[in-house]
Amino acid sequence: MSITTPSSAPPQDAPSGNMLLWILLALALGFAVWQPRSPQATLALVDWQTIGALAGLLAITQAVERSGMLQATAQRLLTRVSTLRGLALLLTAAAALLSALVTNDVSLFLLVPLTAVLAAQAHLPLARLVVLQALAVNAGSAFTPIGNPQNLYLWHRSGESFLGFMAMMGPTVAIMLAWLFVAVWWLVPRTAITLKPATAPTAVQPRLLTMAVLLFVAFVIALERHWTLAGLGLVFGVFALAAPRVLRGVDWALLATIALMFVVLRQVAELPAMQTLLQQWPIAEGWRAYLAAIVASQVISNVPATILLDGTVRDLPALAAGVSVGGFGCVLGSLANLIALRLARLPNGLWEFHRISIPFLLVCAASAALLRLG
Repeated sequence: MSITTPSSAPPQDAPSGNMLLWILLALALGFAVWQPRSPQATLALVDWQTIGALAGLLAITQAVERSGMLQATAQRLLTRVSTLRGLALLLTAAAALLSALVTNDVSLFLLVPLTAVLAAQAHLPLARLVVLQALAVNAGSAFTPIGNPQNLYLWHRSGESFLGFMAMMGPTVAIMLAWLFVAVWWLVPRTAITLKPATAPTAVQPRLLTMAVLLFVAFVIALERHWTLAGLGLVFGVFALAAPRVLRGVDWALLATIALMFVVLRQVAELPAMQTLLQQWPIAEGWRAYLAAIVASQVISNVPATILLDGTVRDLPALAAGVSVGGFGCVLGSLANLIALRLARLPNGLWEFHRISIPFLLVCAASAALLRLG
């Protein structure tokens, strides 16, 4: 028997704009004409492990939303936090802490939908809160070896202990977090939260919520054991039988966008001009390595930038700091940025993101550079 969804569940219509998706599609078609490759070779550019993990998490997130748990949690939270700034500090701190423990994307899957529900119940600057959470997970996840993919890669390459890697990243992360909370203080006023007209309380569906929690645990275990396909089959199979509306609410455009990011950005990284540039520039160590990591992250995202520069840059701390700071700035700097904006379904999210993130990049990059020079 399928589980019905409550009538008060948030709408899951497609976002009004998919500008980045169309831009990436146009670039992918351009590469197909300019440098043709077989369909198999093109598909091989996509990190299907990442796509599969995101697909499963998107489905589970949909189930949690439709269970009514987020709405009930938001109602309780709004009775305990009275100011916009207090709420922003709480959500931002939670995002930074969770990202260091359960990775940056999982943190966003937990907090961004909750923030969207909060904004449905009260007058909140949703776009600003979501952008701050995106900045927070980029900063917080940089602290531990397991916080994000580039750290995991660099940790194995460095030979450092878990705590040793954290000690290496600590000063840079401290600077990023300090500026993050300055940004929250500056961008979010200390005004009282104004609630929207009360609606009927959302009924929580315990069966759907329990199903989502159990599937989340099973899916995480499957990902850790590299059983992504089996885990994805379990998640989609259970929802297809018990709650088919969950799968209809999955943001398939987000998955297509991320797949196209791999196709386009990896071909950019393979360009002979890019390879020649890396060989000619003196970016092996020091501030030049740090700056190269930031710039490359803005063009091809910080995970591909880490892999691309690893063979050229010998200064591991500079590379790690650069790709961490490089997650700010352009939305392509980190996959987490794109996930945050799509989860919140913001019509003008790209503008709001860059209005905050680009100045934040400049301030953090300069501050962390002074730290390294010092």
